[in-house]
Amino acid sequence: MSFVKIWTHLVFATKDRQPLLTQNIRYQIHKYIIENCKEKGIFLQAINGYTDHIHCLISLGKDQNIAKISQLIKGESSLWINKNKLIKQQFGWQDDYFAVSVSESQVSTVISYINNQENHHQKKSFSDEVEEFMNRYGWQLLNN
Repeated sequence: MSFVKIWTHLVFATKDRQPLLTQNIRYQIHKYIIENCKEKGIFLQAINGYTDHIHCLISLGKDQNIAKISQLIKGESSLWINKNKLIKQQFGWQDDYFAVSVSESQVSTVISYINNQENHHQKKSFSDEVEEFMNRYGWQLLNN
């Protein structure tokens, strides 16, 4: 019997980082993503975000990869948002996402970080948060 437990912190933003996710809409989207993950067998431990992005803590299963899970979460949620006309304009997520592994010893810290997004972004913009992640994890944005 296989056992796989790979924690991943996944972050993705609205198209052009538009601040479209008002509090009411944001919670509806989170609820939808939680239910969709349950239906698809995706173990979503935590979800939260702010006006222009969402954070998820996911444990990958043995037949899952982050690209497929990201595609499912982003694709199906954007279809649902547009179908239900939650936003007046056509909604979409940016193509890119940020995903980093999380050690078991840091899971509770990451859950707290995700759960505290609204307070966190009263003090720090998403752009500043992205720059902090870039510095911490040693990656850079590619300009095409």
